[in-house]
Amino acid sequence: MIYLNGNFLPIEQAYIPVLDRGFIFGDGVYEVIPVYSRKAFRLGHHLARLQDSLNGIRLSNPHTNDEWCNLITKLIDYHDSDDQYIYLHITRGVAKRDHAFPTNTSPTIFMMSNPLLTPPEELLQKGVLAITAEDNRWGRCDIKAISLLPNVLLRQLAIDAGATETILLRNGFLTEGAASNIFIIKEDRLLAPPKSHLMLPGITYDVVLELVETHSLPYTVRPLTEQELRSANEILLTSSTKEIMPIVSLDGKLIGEGRPGPFFHKLNQLYQHYKELTMRGKQVSSS
Repeated sequence: MIYLNGNFLPIEQAYIPVLDRGFIFGDGVYEVIPVYSRKAFRLGHHLARLQDSLNGIRLSNPHTNDEWCNLITKLIDYHDSDDQYIYLHITRGVAKRDHAFPTNTSPTIFMMSNPLLTPPEELLQKGVLAITAEDNRWGRCDIKAISLLPNVLLRQLAIDAGATETILLRNGFLTEGAASNIFIIKEDRLLAPPKSHLMLPGITYDVVLELVETHSLPYTVRPLTEQELRSANEILLTSSTKEIMPIVSLDGKLIGEGRPGPFFHKLNQLYQHYKELTMRGKQVSSS
């Protein structure tokens, strides 16, 4: 069952006109929300990011936060999996093909749920491979736009190389992954690139920084050079669906000792504990 423009219906019955601006121009935004134990994780934060993305493309939010919460809860209830992820997609709607914004057009609203498969323990113990590439995307990567062709092409470079992710560099500095945020650890200190228009403000990125601050782990947020990335003791990948994953090889060169390091193990333990507390309602302020 999916949600489309006010109705819940089987996905086989869902149709969108070919003149939808999401299809014609990629004119829309999206959000991905993990669900654990049938509860949306940090839903308020995801809806705030959705609002920022809508503001970025000058599209009015079609629902209040309470309305979104009700719709997402109903969609979760239609599915059997306790752990899911919600894909939420809003376009500017259907109109005659013209670059200018149409007037009096209703947005297209689409949501679907899929089972959430977090990284298996074996992979977390082994780590994953990554490559690097020049970040050739547009200048508003902070908008979670549906026009993801540059990300698709960059991510495919990793797949072609037998890796999990492509880490992006722009003018000699780390930005993020093709579909993730990236942290590095040097001398037992977590280093994070600062939020800017050149990276997506990840929800898991925020959780990581909250955790290291709460537990008094050393960290710094500042621009990170390519050399710092390549000489890191550990590299971490984060996203809403992959949570926190250790990268143990970059462009064929081992990172540190070539296995997940102590900072990753400590941080992942804190993250899993935080997630459990949040799903039990213990972290009301971060709901």
